[in-house]
Amino acid sequence: MLVMGIDPGLSRCGYGVIRQKGRATEAVAAGIIRTDKDDPIPRRLHELQTELADLMGEYRPDAVAIEQVLFQVNVRTAMGVGQASGVAMAAGVGAGAEVFEYSPTQIKKAITGWGGADKEQMGKMVQTLLGLPQPLKPADASDAVAVALCHLAHAPTRSSIQAAV
Repeated sequence: MLVMGIDPGLSRCGYGVIRQKGRATEAVAAGIIRTDKDDPIPRRLHELQTELADLMGEYRPDAVAIEQVLFQVNVRTAMGVGQASGVAMAAGVGAGAEVFEYSPTQIKKAITGWGGADKEQMGKMVQTLLGLPQPLKPADASDAVAVALCHLAHAPTRSSIQAAV
C-alpha cells in the first residue's frame, strides 16, 4: 500500500509518501510545496492543486491522508489551511485515491501513543518508525509523513469495519 500524507497549508503544504509491504514500512518521498504569500489566493490554490496533482500522478498513492483543520487562533490562517485541505482532498479524488482525514490528536496517538505529543516528539518517532538517520526537515514534511503513518495504523481497523458492514 502506498500512502500520501498531507499537512495542509497555503504558504507551506507538507507532503510525505510511504510504502508498506507486509510489516515493513519505508519512506518514499517527503517535502513541502510553497506558494508566494504575495500572490492572490486563487492563484496560490491553483498552484497547490497543480503541484499536488503532479505528485499524485508521479507516486500514484492508494490512499491520501490529510490532517484535519480543527482550530486555529488566527482566522485568516484557518481559512487558508481549510482551503488547502479542500484542494488536497479534490486532488486525491482526482488521482483515484481514497481520501481520509485524521485529527491532530488521532495522529499524535497513532505515532507516539499520547495525544499531547509536541513537534519534537513527533519528529523523533517518525524518524524511529521509518528507521531514518535523522529527523525529517522541515517539520511540515515530517508532519505529513506522520499523517500517512497514522493512516497505516488505522487502515486494518477500517478494513475490518468495512468487511463487517
